[in-house]
Amino acid sequence: MLGLDGAGTTVKGRATAAILFGATLLGFSAIFVKWAVAGGATALTVGLYRMAIALPGAWLLTRRCGSLGAGRGRAWALAAGVAFAGDLVLWHVAMARTSAANATLLVGGLSPLWVALFASAVLGHRLAPAGWLGQLAGLAGALVLAFARGARGGGDGTGEAIAIAASFCYAAFTLALSRARASLQAPQALFWMSASCLVCFAAMIAATGDPLAGYDTRAWLSLVGLGAVVQLVAWWFNSWGLGHVEPAAGALALQMQQVATLFLAAWLLGEPLRPLGLLGGGLLVGGILLVSAGANGRR
Repeated sequence: MLGLDGAGTTVKGRATAAILFGATLLGFSAIFVKWAVAGGATALTVGLYRMAIALPGAWLLTRRCGSLGAGRGRAWALAAGVAFAGDLVLWHVAMARTSAANATLLVGGLSPLWVALFASAVLGHRLAPAGWLGQLAGLAGALVLAFARGARGGGDGTGEAIAIAASFCYAAFTLALSRARASLQAPQALFWMSASCLVCFAAMIAATGDPLAGYDTRAWLSLVGLGAVVQLVAWWFNSWGLGHVEPAAGALALQMQQVATLFLAAWLLGEPLRPLGLLGGGLLVGGILLVSAGANGRR
């Protein structure tokens, strides 16, 4: 991992910016999923087509690296794909049992905390007080956004419980992808992560028999958007950035997805913007900056 000298700080700044841009593109994910499911796709087929559409582009990107990559980096990327498949399945199911806001914000709000705790306790990464303050600010921002987006109670709490389980999968995915980037270039990590995730979805669909066709036009366009924009472009930027920042900082920067979703939902789904939403977005951005400043690396 890069040190804190001038060159390292510059690269870290660029890496954080890359993750913020990639996470902003991830804001389209919930909208594309909602449109795809409304058009006939299922939670599993959405994931399958997302990976299948992205994989050829990911393979083309690896040609710039000279090889597909191997060794421990590839193993970590494959593990990241398994964890990501678990996260996507649980997130899709949670959205069917509670509000999309509750499901998305529980996953996004809790996973950076799990990453920070694991990285501190197991990997030897340490956050300065400013870093932990940033984690709290990010979590507060996620909770504020939940209220701002109209998240409400109801049901028996099953959806919320599933979303919490998804947050552990997303944290595991973030950590595994960061470890993969220690020895793989971003396109290589993206390729193996997507391939592993595709195999997981294919196996689940083989067991469930979910329909692979019969969707409307908007559903197909949404699946293309998920594969090309979200999985390929957004995660290429995220994968590159995660290789140059501390895991805790990267996990929190990924929460920019929630801020983007707030504005995209207002634009594309007609969900009103509220002052609390702007406050939550500000807390998230402030938390990202504080964590980036407080990530001191290994000790």
